[in-house]
Amino acid sequence: MVGNQKNSDGGTSLERNAGTDQEITENEYQKPRDLDDVLTHELGQFGWFQIRNILLVAYPIAICGLMTEYIFSAAATPHRCRIPECGEYEKSHEFNPEWINNAIPETDSGFASCERYAPRGIGSNGTLDYCPANLFDQSKTIKCDGFVYVRDNTVVYEFDLGCQEWLRVLAGTLYSIGTLLVLPITGFISDRYGRRIALIINIFNLGLFGFIRAFSVNYTMYLTLQILQTTFGAGAYSSAYIFAAELVGPKYRVLTSATSSTIFAMGQVLLGSVAWLIPAWRYMIIALHVPCFVIIVYYWILSESVRWLLSKKRYPKAKKILETVARVNKTHISEKSMEALMNPQQSATAVPNADRPGLFRTIIRSPVLLRRVCTTPIWWITMTFVYYGLSINSTSLSDTMHLNYILTCAIEIPGFFTAVLLLDRIGRKITLCSGFFFSAACNIAFVFIPMDLSVLRLVVYLLGKFGISTVVTSIYLYTSELYPTEYRHTFLAFSSMIGRIGSITAPLTPALMSYWHGIPSLMFGCMGILSGLLALTQPETLGTKMPDTLAEAEAIGKPESKIKQTS
Repeated sequence: MVGNQKNSDGGTSLERNAGTDQEITENEYQKPRDLDDVLTHELGQFGWFQIRNILLVAYPIAICGLMTEYIFSAAATPHRCRIPECGEYEKSHEFNPEWINNAIPETDSGFASCERYAPRGIGSNGTLDYCPANLFDQSKTIKCDGFVYVRDNTVVYEFDLGCQEWLRVLAGTLYSIGTLLVLPITGFISDRYGRRIALIINIFNLGLFGFIRAFSVNYTMYLTLQILQTTFGAGAYSSAYIFAAELVGPKYRVLTSATSSTIFAMGQVLLGSVAWLIPAWRYMIIALHVPCFVIIVYYWILSESVRWLLSKKRYPKAKKILETVARVNKTHISEKSMEALMNPQQSATAVPNADRPGLFRTIIRSPVLLRRVCTTPIWWITMTFVYYGLSINSTSLSDTMHLNYILTCAIEIPGFFTAVLLLDRIGRKITLCSGFFFSAACNIAFVFIPMDLSVLRLVVYLLGKFGISTVVTSIYLYTSELYPTEYRHTFLAFSSMIGRIGSITAPLTPALMSYWHGIPSLMFGCMGILSGLLALTQPETLGTKMPDTLAEAEAIGKPESKIKQTS
């Protein structure tokens, strides 16, 4: 997602014109000219056309932030045993009547959720208002055969999921599995029919399966539609990001990435707000998914990806869009540049070399590359595990679960832009490991803060999310700069794919709190420390040129890898 920042400073002005061609050195003209060169020197790296594109895709990106609504629709719902001996025969009785301790054992957090005292069976029963202790044998406990819930606006109440915590959290895991399964589907549609069609289909599928899920008649149907929704729609973010970043010059791609992440975070804030305003889970899901169908109009208002058109040799359409970019940005694209883009030179290195070792043998033969291939996926697992884990677990911080979630998502925004400010100042390595260590320290400290210090607990929890948010922005850039051009896309995709392990397991962590409340936070902290230490083993890439070959990648951190400063 993140491109190289170390390119020319040109192309930032909206007034760039044809005279730019004269400023380009002869050496730059001698190399094959690509779209990034044209953006940097002629069209402008960040003009009004790029801003318009970002504003257009802000809508689908924000919609992607709404899709984790399982956090609220399948939220943990306090429950206890139903007591028929006291006149309880439904799920919606008073949750904490005066006689409750006569029938249910006390615990540190109040009273037991999954067990009750055994009835004596003396032939008489109490009532909802009066239920004496002599009806129960308080020396013996039994499991619940029915439940009473504190609220009736979740699937836990609707489908009677009391004391089935692992089944409840399965919704989040299936959501994340779908985000992995969608990759080849979206890749096929995107390559065959275009990026615009891929975006529209993904958002439409999110709306369609989500809307149907609001009418689920049982939990199996709810879970099935959950994984179908993400399997056929979770490619929306990557599809939208392409449009936001592809025509932005190299210098502004990290900023564009942070902006896209910020829009996603704003979508999550909106999710918390909608769930707060519409607590009934079926109506909430309908309200969140109906706006998805607006995406249909994007077929007419969003231009197709220029890079895709060029790769498919659809030059007339690509030329028309490039001319539009020049007109909107008040810039110019020369005939020579247009000709170079419409008639790309065939690289002499495109001919496969029979003597060239395969990827696996290349990794084994290079200890430096092997260490990086073993290290970067662990960073990604930790990033997704902690990032999603903190968002999901925020709803259990206190009774104000909606506010907790909103704050936990909002704190990401300063985290994203803090990384943007630090990456080019203190370096990629220090920014990444500092984010890991800071988040880990906050998560471990959170475990030992007393429950009654709710404000302090919330502040430390939010700081932990802030720390991992700086990692989210840093990790794309740092990972891409550690690998040579010929393998960069492969290893970046590999790290991202393995990183899905973290997002798949993160939704399961709330179930661990039933054993001890501090287990999730300690896991987040330990993973952060491990990844922070691993980050220290890699070289700094700030001020080095992007490696094109394996030899250049192995030399990162050595004097010869530095960009020579010209006076």
